[in-house]
Amino acid sequence: MSQATASRGPPGRQRRHRRVRSGSRAGAFTTWRRAAPIPALHGRADRILHRVPAVLPGQPVGAAAVTVYFIGAGPGAADLITVRGQRLLQRCPVCLYAGSIMPEDLLALCPPETRILDTGPMTLDQIIGEIVAADAAGHDVARLHSGDPSLYSALAEQRRRLTAVGVEHQVVPGVPAFAAAAAAMGLELTVPGVAQTVTLTRVATLSTAMPPGEELRALAGRGTLALHLAAAQIEHVVAELSTGGLTPQTPVAVVAYASWPAETVVRGTLDTIADQLRAADITKTAIIFVGEVLAAEGFVESYLYSSGRRRGAQH
Repeated sequence: MSQATASRGPPGRQRRHRRVRSGSRAGAFTTWRRAAPIPALHGRADRILHRVPAVLPGQPVGAAAVTVYFIGAGPGAADLITVRGQRLLQRCPVCLYAGSIMPEDLLALCPPETRILDTGPMTLDQIIGEIVAADAAGHDVARLHSGDPSLYSALAEQRRRLTAVGVEHQVVPGVPAFAAAAAAMGLELTVPGVAQTVTLTRVATLSTAMPPGEELRALAGRGTLALHLAAAQIEHVVAELSTGGLTPQTPVAVVAYASWPAETVVRGTLDTIADQLRAADITKTAIIFVGEVLAAEGFVESYLYSSGRRRGAQH
């Protein structure tokens, strides 16, 4: 049976600030008025924020300032953005983001007159055009990506375009969705004696094929699987993993909208999970975990903290 940590439904997005529609350029932009600061980001974190150096690691002193930042926004909750990501977002006069999966609380961190563009309706050419134009005008650009930019973000193609035209840029990591999903369950993905390998993968779509050897049937049974962008194809997922040798009793868990107000956790098995997801109406913004770590109980405790281990020894 499914176990929900919160009711399903569209993520809560109550606006606490006024927005003004402006202009008619590609990807019509919005000027956001700063909202009241987010309480969770106050106090010690704010004090630390002001001590973050102006020159980022890897940037030579005296070098031309990097003006384009690919920032991992984290999985959803605004206070899960990194201190560095928040600091950069608060200083950049231009911000590009994907509107369907970006919490508005994050956009409220932008300066009052920030030019904010939703890239959802834009093409890659238009996105790069906006970034290049802002860079040419001397404006810092925050390019927000949900989760961490290293996973399923189209980072590679954007960096290739910017490198080709000589636009300096830097990547700022974020909390990935699979980590937030595991946290929602209190789950360790690498349990001693059960699984020491985590495979991050997805399923093929009309726009993205899976390279040879990366089909789910080929990955079945290898440690813990964390599937992204696959909830809408859960029947295909079940069929592929079954063909790959997993039994109907293999533990499966799905976390939808991890860290959002609508966060939902569904636990089941390979035999039941498709029906459970249909009943919960989960088709997107979800991570699917597959593997024995989901039901691990009688596992061996780590040698790292064993009383028999000589402290200071290599491990």
